[in-house]
Amino acid sequence: MDSVLIIGAGAAGSVTAQKAAMNRDVFKKVTLASRRLSSCEAVAKLCKTPIEVAQVDADNVAETVKLLKKVKPDLVINMALPYQDLPIMDACLEAGVHYMDTANYEPRDEAKFTYKYQWPYHKKYKEAGLMAVLGCGFDPGQSNIYCAYAQEFLFDEIETIDIVDCNAGDHGKGFATNFNPEINLREVTQRGKYWKEGKWIEIDPLSINCMVDYPEVGPRKSYLIYHEEEESLVKHIKGLKQIRFWMTFGDNYIKHLDVLVGIGMTRIDPVMYKGTPVIPMEFLKELLPPPSSLGENYKGKTSIGVIFKGTKNGKTKRTMIWNVSDHAKAYKEVKAQAVSYTTGVPPVVGAMMMFKGAWKGKGVFNVEQLPSKPFMDEIGKQGLPWQMADIKVADQKELFAVKT
Repeated sequence: MDSVLIIGAGAAGSVTAQKAAMNRDVFKKVTLASRRLSSCEAVAKLCKTPIEVAQVDADNVAETVKLLKKVKPDLVINMALPYQDLPIMDACLEAGVHYMDTANYEPRDEAKFTYKYQWPYHKKYKEAGLMAVLGCGFDPGQSNIYCAYAQEFLFDEIETIDIVDCNAGDHGKGFATNFNPEINLREVTQRGKYWKEGKWIEIDPLSINCMVDYPEVGPRKSYLIYHEEEESLVKHIKGLKQIRFWMTFGDNYIKHLDVLVGIGMTRIDPVMYKGTPVIPMEFLKELLPPPSSLGENYKGKTSIGVIFKGTKNGKTKRTMIWNVSDHAKAYKEVKAQAVSYTTGVPPVVGAMMMFKGAWKGKGVFNVEQLPSKPFMDEIGKQGLPWQMADIKVADQKELFAVKT
């Protein structure tokens, strides 16, 4: 295995293509495809070594199959929108190609983050002798692998998991989202949810918050939201009693979001405008700065990690594993801000794991089901080094005190 096809030439897809082009010892052939060929050509100019480009409508299974049969990749890395996961998975099945993505499938007409659409592909992929790896970005992705590593090497049993995600950067815009605006806003405005004692508990959007102390950033107000990796981790982390996901949003972001929700601009159902159906969220997306435009002059850092509470040798233990990335450093390397960088690098490492045989299997897998150590050994070399430390209750006093 040495040929990869990357579908999606947005901000994160650009990072994935560039990083693959930096690792020619693994990726002998790199092809980037997107609906707009011009986007692929722009990314190709940034790559350190030559890559091939192609045009494809990833919603069209037949068109994608035709491209796969022409390019003959060993693996497709899906960096397109979550709406396109199923068509690309179908195309890979028909063409006999392994599959990887960074986010679970989401229907266009419902903000529904769940693996129930993709997990049923397990039997089809297994029978075809193919491997599909789901959620190999950062969160989901690297955060899941931190959990797998903690389960295997750090704890006898993990009781609680808190995934904490902070972007402490400043892009200088009045309001912008750090990844696809449509996906970001759908994620934030849906009802929150967490898992405790064997059941899911729903809450109103952004109704629970606390201060989390982020490495190299400091305390930041963080909101409890639902994130897809929780759904797979509750299946694969043994003995787990609670899992929550926290993300920071600045006061300016919340202010704009309140207004947009209040006037209906985040609706995903069509409204009639002068006789034409218009989906407000899709229109809003066209008005906001594209994430790929935010990198230049972006200052600050992202700090993303997982906080565990569990037992080791009969004693209570609390540990945090995290990564800190710098926006300016990411832009200098790949002309992208750190949110795109942290999403775009892990699938390259995941592909390395598959190509080198460290990750193998037939069927559909979430990343925490696969060996964690080879990934953890490689990810730092590719730009996302991780750190680990045991912590005390006082180090995250508010987080541990939140009653959920």
